[in-house]
Amino acid sequence: MSSKPLDSLRPTETLEIENGLTLVPRVKLNLTVFPSETSSVTKPIDEWLLKRALTDFFKTSFHVPINVPEEDLRIRRFKDLGKRKRVDPVADGTIFIRDLEFLNNKNEDDLEALEKNFLDWRSSLVEKMDGIQLNLEGFKFRLGVAIPATDDFQGMRKDWEAFYAFGNRAGYSRGGSGRQQPDTIVLRGVPSRWFAEPRVSSKPSMLVTHTIFSTFGKIRNLNVAEDNDLGDKAGDDDGDIVAGLHCKIVVQFERYKDFYNALKVLCGRSLQKQQGSRLKADYEVTWDKDGFFQNTRSHAPERSGRMAETAADSYRSGAPRRQPFFPHSGYDHSRPKRFKGVAIGKNTVKELFGSS
Repeated sequence: MSSKPLDSLRPTETLEIENGLTLVPRVKLNLTVFPSETSSVTKPIDEWLLKRALTDFFKTSFHVPINVPEEDLRIRRFKDLGKRKRVDPVADGTIFIRDLEFLNNKNEDDLEALEKNFLDWRSSLVEKMDGIQLNLEGFKFRLGVAIPATDDFQGMRKDWEAFYAFGNRAGYSRGGSGRQQPDTIVLRGVPSRWFAEPRVSSKPSMLVTHTIFSTFGKIRNLNVAEDNDLGDKAGDDDGDIVAGLHCKIVVQFERYKDFYNALKVLCGRSLQKQQGSRLKADYEVTWDKDGFFQNTRSHAPERSGRMAETAADSYRSGAPRRQPFFPHSGYDHSRPKRFKGVAIGKNTVKELFGSS
């Protein structure tokens, strides 16, 4: 695991975390394909031709050619064009640019300058691509390109500053100045088995997840659950997301600084299983503005008599509680055995020992 401070990480730098996982930088762009005003589309767009046109554009339109493998260019076609309006898109998709080595300036040590150069390059990339015309088999299309909100850290920061400007918001921590600040991140679309205990279960483990996210700072609350909604929202043509195979992780940090650094590092990166592996998870990350843990506390029944059980029990999990038994570990989720009649009233004592 890397020991480098999170606030000194370059925007194109990788970060090794726990459990054989690595955060690798990438640029994600959302695509929307519209027919041109003069074109009447009667059949689904040719996905192969569209991919080839985009890869050619990346190779020929920039001073330094950008390499985008076919598997990082994902297109979803809209098949039933008869029901669409004339101004509706005919396809959408995403592009992942992972080869960012050309942006590394090893002679530059000013982190703010490096971040500014990276953001300026990304903005210029979007401006150059947005609105370009594509001619595919005689049909003309217009390309819409945007940076996802979950990849725009500066945009999210502006959102939470505006959100908390009026105060009295749920799900926040107070900084030294007394200002309300967010402290909780929400991560979706990561493989459940990467957060599971090997050879025990394929379900996400609270212990493993806590260990991984402790990389970013001290955790106050943690929730891990299967992200079935992610699979339900995926369209029939989307084979990348399968319900039950991904999990949703909600992490509340003790300090705003840890929340800030964690969100900044997670934003604009993908999760990679082992260094050099092709297995990557292109998750989505954002900040919690709904007061997740406050709402959980208000709806959950009060638990008594187990205040100091174990460290893991202080975190709530939405995943099935099928945890292994650790005979010498504090992470034992099973209820400890107690003798009947301990710390109870006089009537029970009489039942056990008889009346004197």
